[in-house]
Amino acid sequence: MSLSFIDAQLALVPELPSLIEQRYHLLKLIKLAGPIGRRPLSSMSGYSERETRTMLELLKEQGVVDVAKEGVTITPKGVEVLFLLHETIEERSGRRQLANELSQRLSIKEVHIVEGDSDRSELTKKLLGMHAAKQFRTQINDFKVVAVTGGSSVAAIPPFMQNDELSDLQFIAARGGVGEEIGLQANMIAASFAEACDASYKAFYYPDTLSEEAHAVFQHEPAAKEMLDLYSKTECVIHGVGNASKMALLRNSSENEQQILMDKQAVGEAFGFYFNRDGEIVHRIRTVGIQVEHLQNVPLIFAVAGGESKADALLSYLASAPPQTILVTDEGAAQKMLSLM
Repeated sequence: MSLSFIDAQLALVPELPSLIEQRYHLLKLIKLAGPIGRRPLSSMSGYSERETRTMLELLKEQGVVDVAKEGVTITPKGVEVLFLLHETIEERSGRRQLANELSQRLSIKEVHIVEGDSDRSELTKKLLGMHAAKQFRTQINDFKVVAVTGGSSVAAIPPFMQNDELSDLQFIAARGGVGEEIGLQANMIAASFAEACDASYKAFYYPDTLSEEAHAVFQHEPAAKEMLDLYSKTECVIHGVGNASKMALLRNSSENEQQILMDKQAVGEAFGFYFNRDGEIVHRIRTVGIQVEHLQNVPLIFAVAGGESKADALLSYLASAPPQTILVTDEGAAQKMLSLM
């Protein structure tokens, strides 16, 4: 039986795959965090300072990083190397197989898994943002109206969205603001997407505390009617998924409402809808925005959330999510989801 060229290489250098993965990992960190100093890079990567210094010298010699006073940065050649190696590294890591199994069991279009756990590393959240941005750029095609929700995972995407070819998009807030940190509200995130892509956006301000009567009146306001028209034209939705109890606290929900969520065993939340473990809607807040029933007619949907602590919430939402959903998550959430299933 004749050996392939790769087999021959491995016979002489059996440690080659692990060396490639180490340097790929370091290069990816530099792309995310650069310019970055050697010491913080060592801390983030888990390699010793000596190992980090040695790898940086090799990467510099190959022209994939620049080392300057302000820190290490990736070069255009380095970006190309990351792109070309991505598929192979994902295959070797086992994340591709895990993603395929999850997409089949959840009956959704695709699952993409990044390394790490967002609960333990802010860097993993950046990886979520970077990969979600990549998938968005790949699949947006000729769609024009994009609705985005609030939340830290969705907020991690715009820094990786720089692309002049997306300037004809219009980003809109999937719903009005809620009682969360201003930078994580849908309006601010829609503006961030638009700024990154040199595109347009439409903000929408809606107080969550309106009475039923005021809510009915507000829907006839010109601003609300304009947004409702845009929601009917939405071709892509990018959204997060929250833990039901945490979202209730963020919204300053009354004790009575929080008790209702507990009694009905709400686990996950998306778009102001609360879901139990079976994917059934058990509660909803009064709001003007993207409704769950809208999603069935939206051709491109990205659900972006990670961290082991989000596994229950993700399963509760995805149990009834539209089949065209693309999930971008991390290893922490993915492995926990599979174990719960």
